[in-house]
Amino acid sequence: MILLVPRQSASNGWQIATPVMAVLATMVTGGLLFAIMGYDPIAAIRTIFWDPLFGPAASYSRPQLLIKAAPLILIASGLAIGFRAGIWNIGAEGQYIIGGITGAAVALAAYPSEGMWIFPAMVLAGLAGGWAWGMIPALLRNWFGASEILVSLMLVYVAQRVAAWMSFGPMRNPEGMGFPGSRNLQQYPAAANPELIPGTGAHWGVVAAAVAVLATWFLMSRHIRGFHIRAAGTAPRAARFAGVSPTTLVAFCLGLSGALAGAAGLFEVAGPAGQITDKLGTGYGFTAIIVAFLGRLHPVGILLAGLLLALTYIGGELAQLTMSLPAATVQVFQGMLLFFLLGFDLLTRFQIRRRVTA
Repeated sequence: MILLVPRQSASNGWQIATPVMAVLATMVTGGLLFAIMGYDPIAAIRTIFWDPLFGPAASYSRPQLLIKAAPLILIASGLAIGFRAGIWNIGAEGQYIIGGITGAAVALAAYPSEGMWIFPAMVLAGLAGGWAWGMIPALLRNWFGASEILVSLMLVYVAQRVAAWMSFGPMRNPEGMGFPGSRNLQQYPAAANPELIPGTGAHWGVVAAAVAVLATWFLMSRHIRGFHIRAAGTAPRAARFAGVSPTTLVAFCLGLSGALAGAAGLFEVAGPAGQITDKLGTGYGFTAIIVAFLGRLHPVGILLAGLLLALTYIGGELAQLTMSLPAATVQVFQGMLLFFLLGFDLLTRFQIRRRVTA
């Protein structure tokens, strides 16, 4: 009989190994699923994980890797800080949407003016919008003890309705012949978020994601606030005795993660998406949760996990085009990845032993 024996401390070796095992298990299980559906499993896995980087269309899909990874890394960097403190922001998707709306509102209010101040003002508005949306669950938890998990998640659906209202109402393009959606910000040079280096996919959102990774590393390893966050996550009572204010920490973590998600929304609206529509939500806010945990809540791990999840987005789209795989392929892979990661995580906290019977 097999027993799970708790470890005295988490195994560092298994913490590194389990994400790799989760990815491999996802590929094997995904291949079996494709075989059951009647597709060539080897061809499907190759199309998703290999062809975007080295296949015939790699010259197009490689730049897409940074475009898809940037918002995931930016959002996950903020989420990881809260998760390390035991503060669970599940509604980054809503903060992403509101940040895109508030940032775009600055551009549309300034249209057709030109000026170098417009895009920085949009970034600040995106940060502020995401921060404000993230502070709603923070204040409700601090004042009334409400669960930030439920509140932040429910606010996603409110944000989606706000986006639909904006695209059909106040932000609808007056020159759009009655169709929903705002002006295309890519056609407004002062508000556009263009590719900085041709052929790479790198825009200002990619720069912001790199800065977020570095800033998160500094915060968690070199700043007193990072010590407070780690202490609150591992020993909440001891952290309170040490003078750490739980209410301050909740407001800081939810506000910061909301601000970064809002910035990601702004960079997407001013760049790849181009406009406010009723389909503004892309699922990045939810996928970033997987990125944060797959990256072990560590900045470097989040960077690598963001690139991997971006690869599944691009590979899934490529598989739809070349193999007619269902559109839900990406969601299935991401769900499997989280499932296996949580399952293998047992190995970091427990040892598997065989019970010896007399």
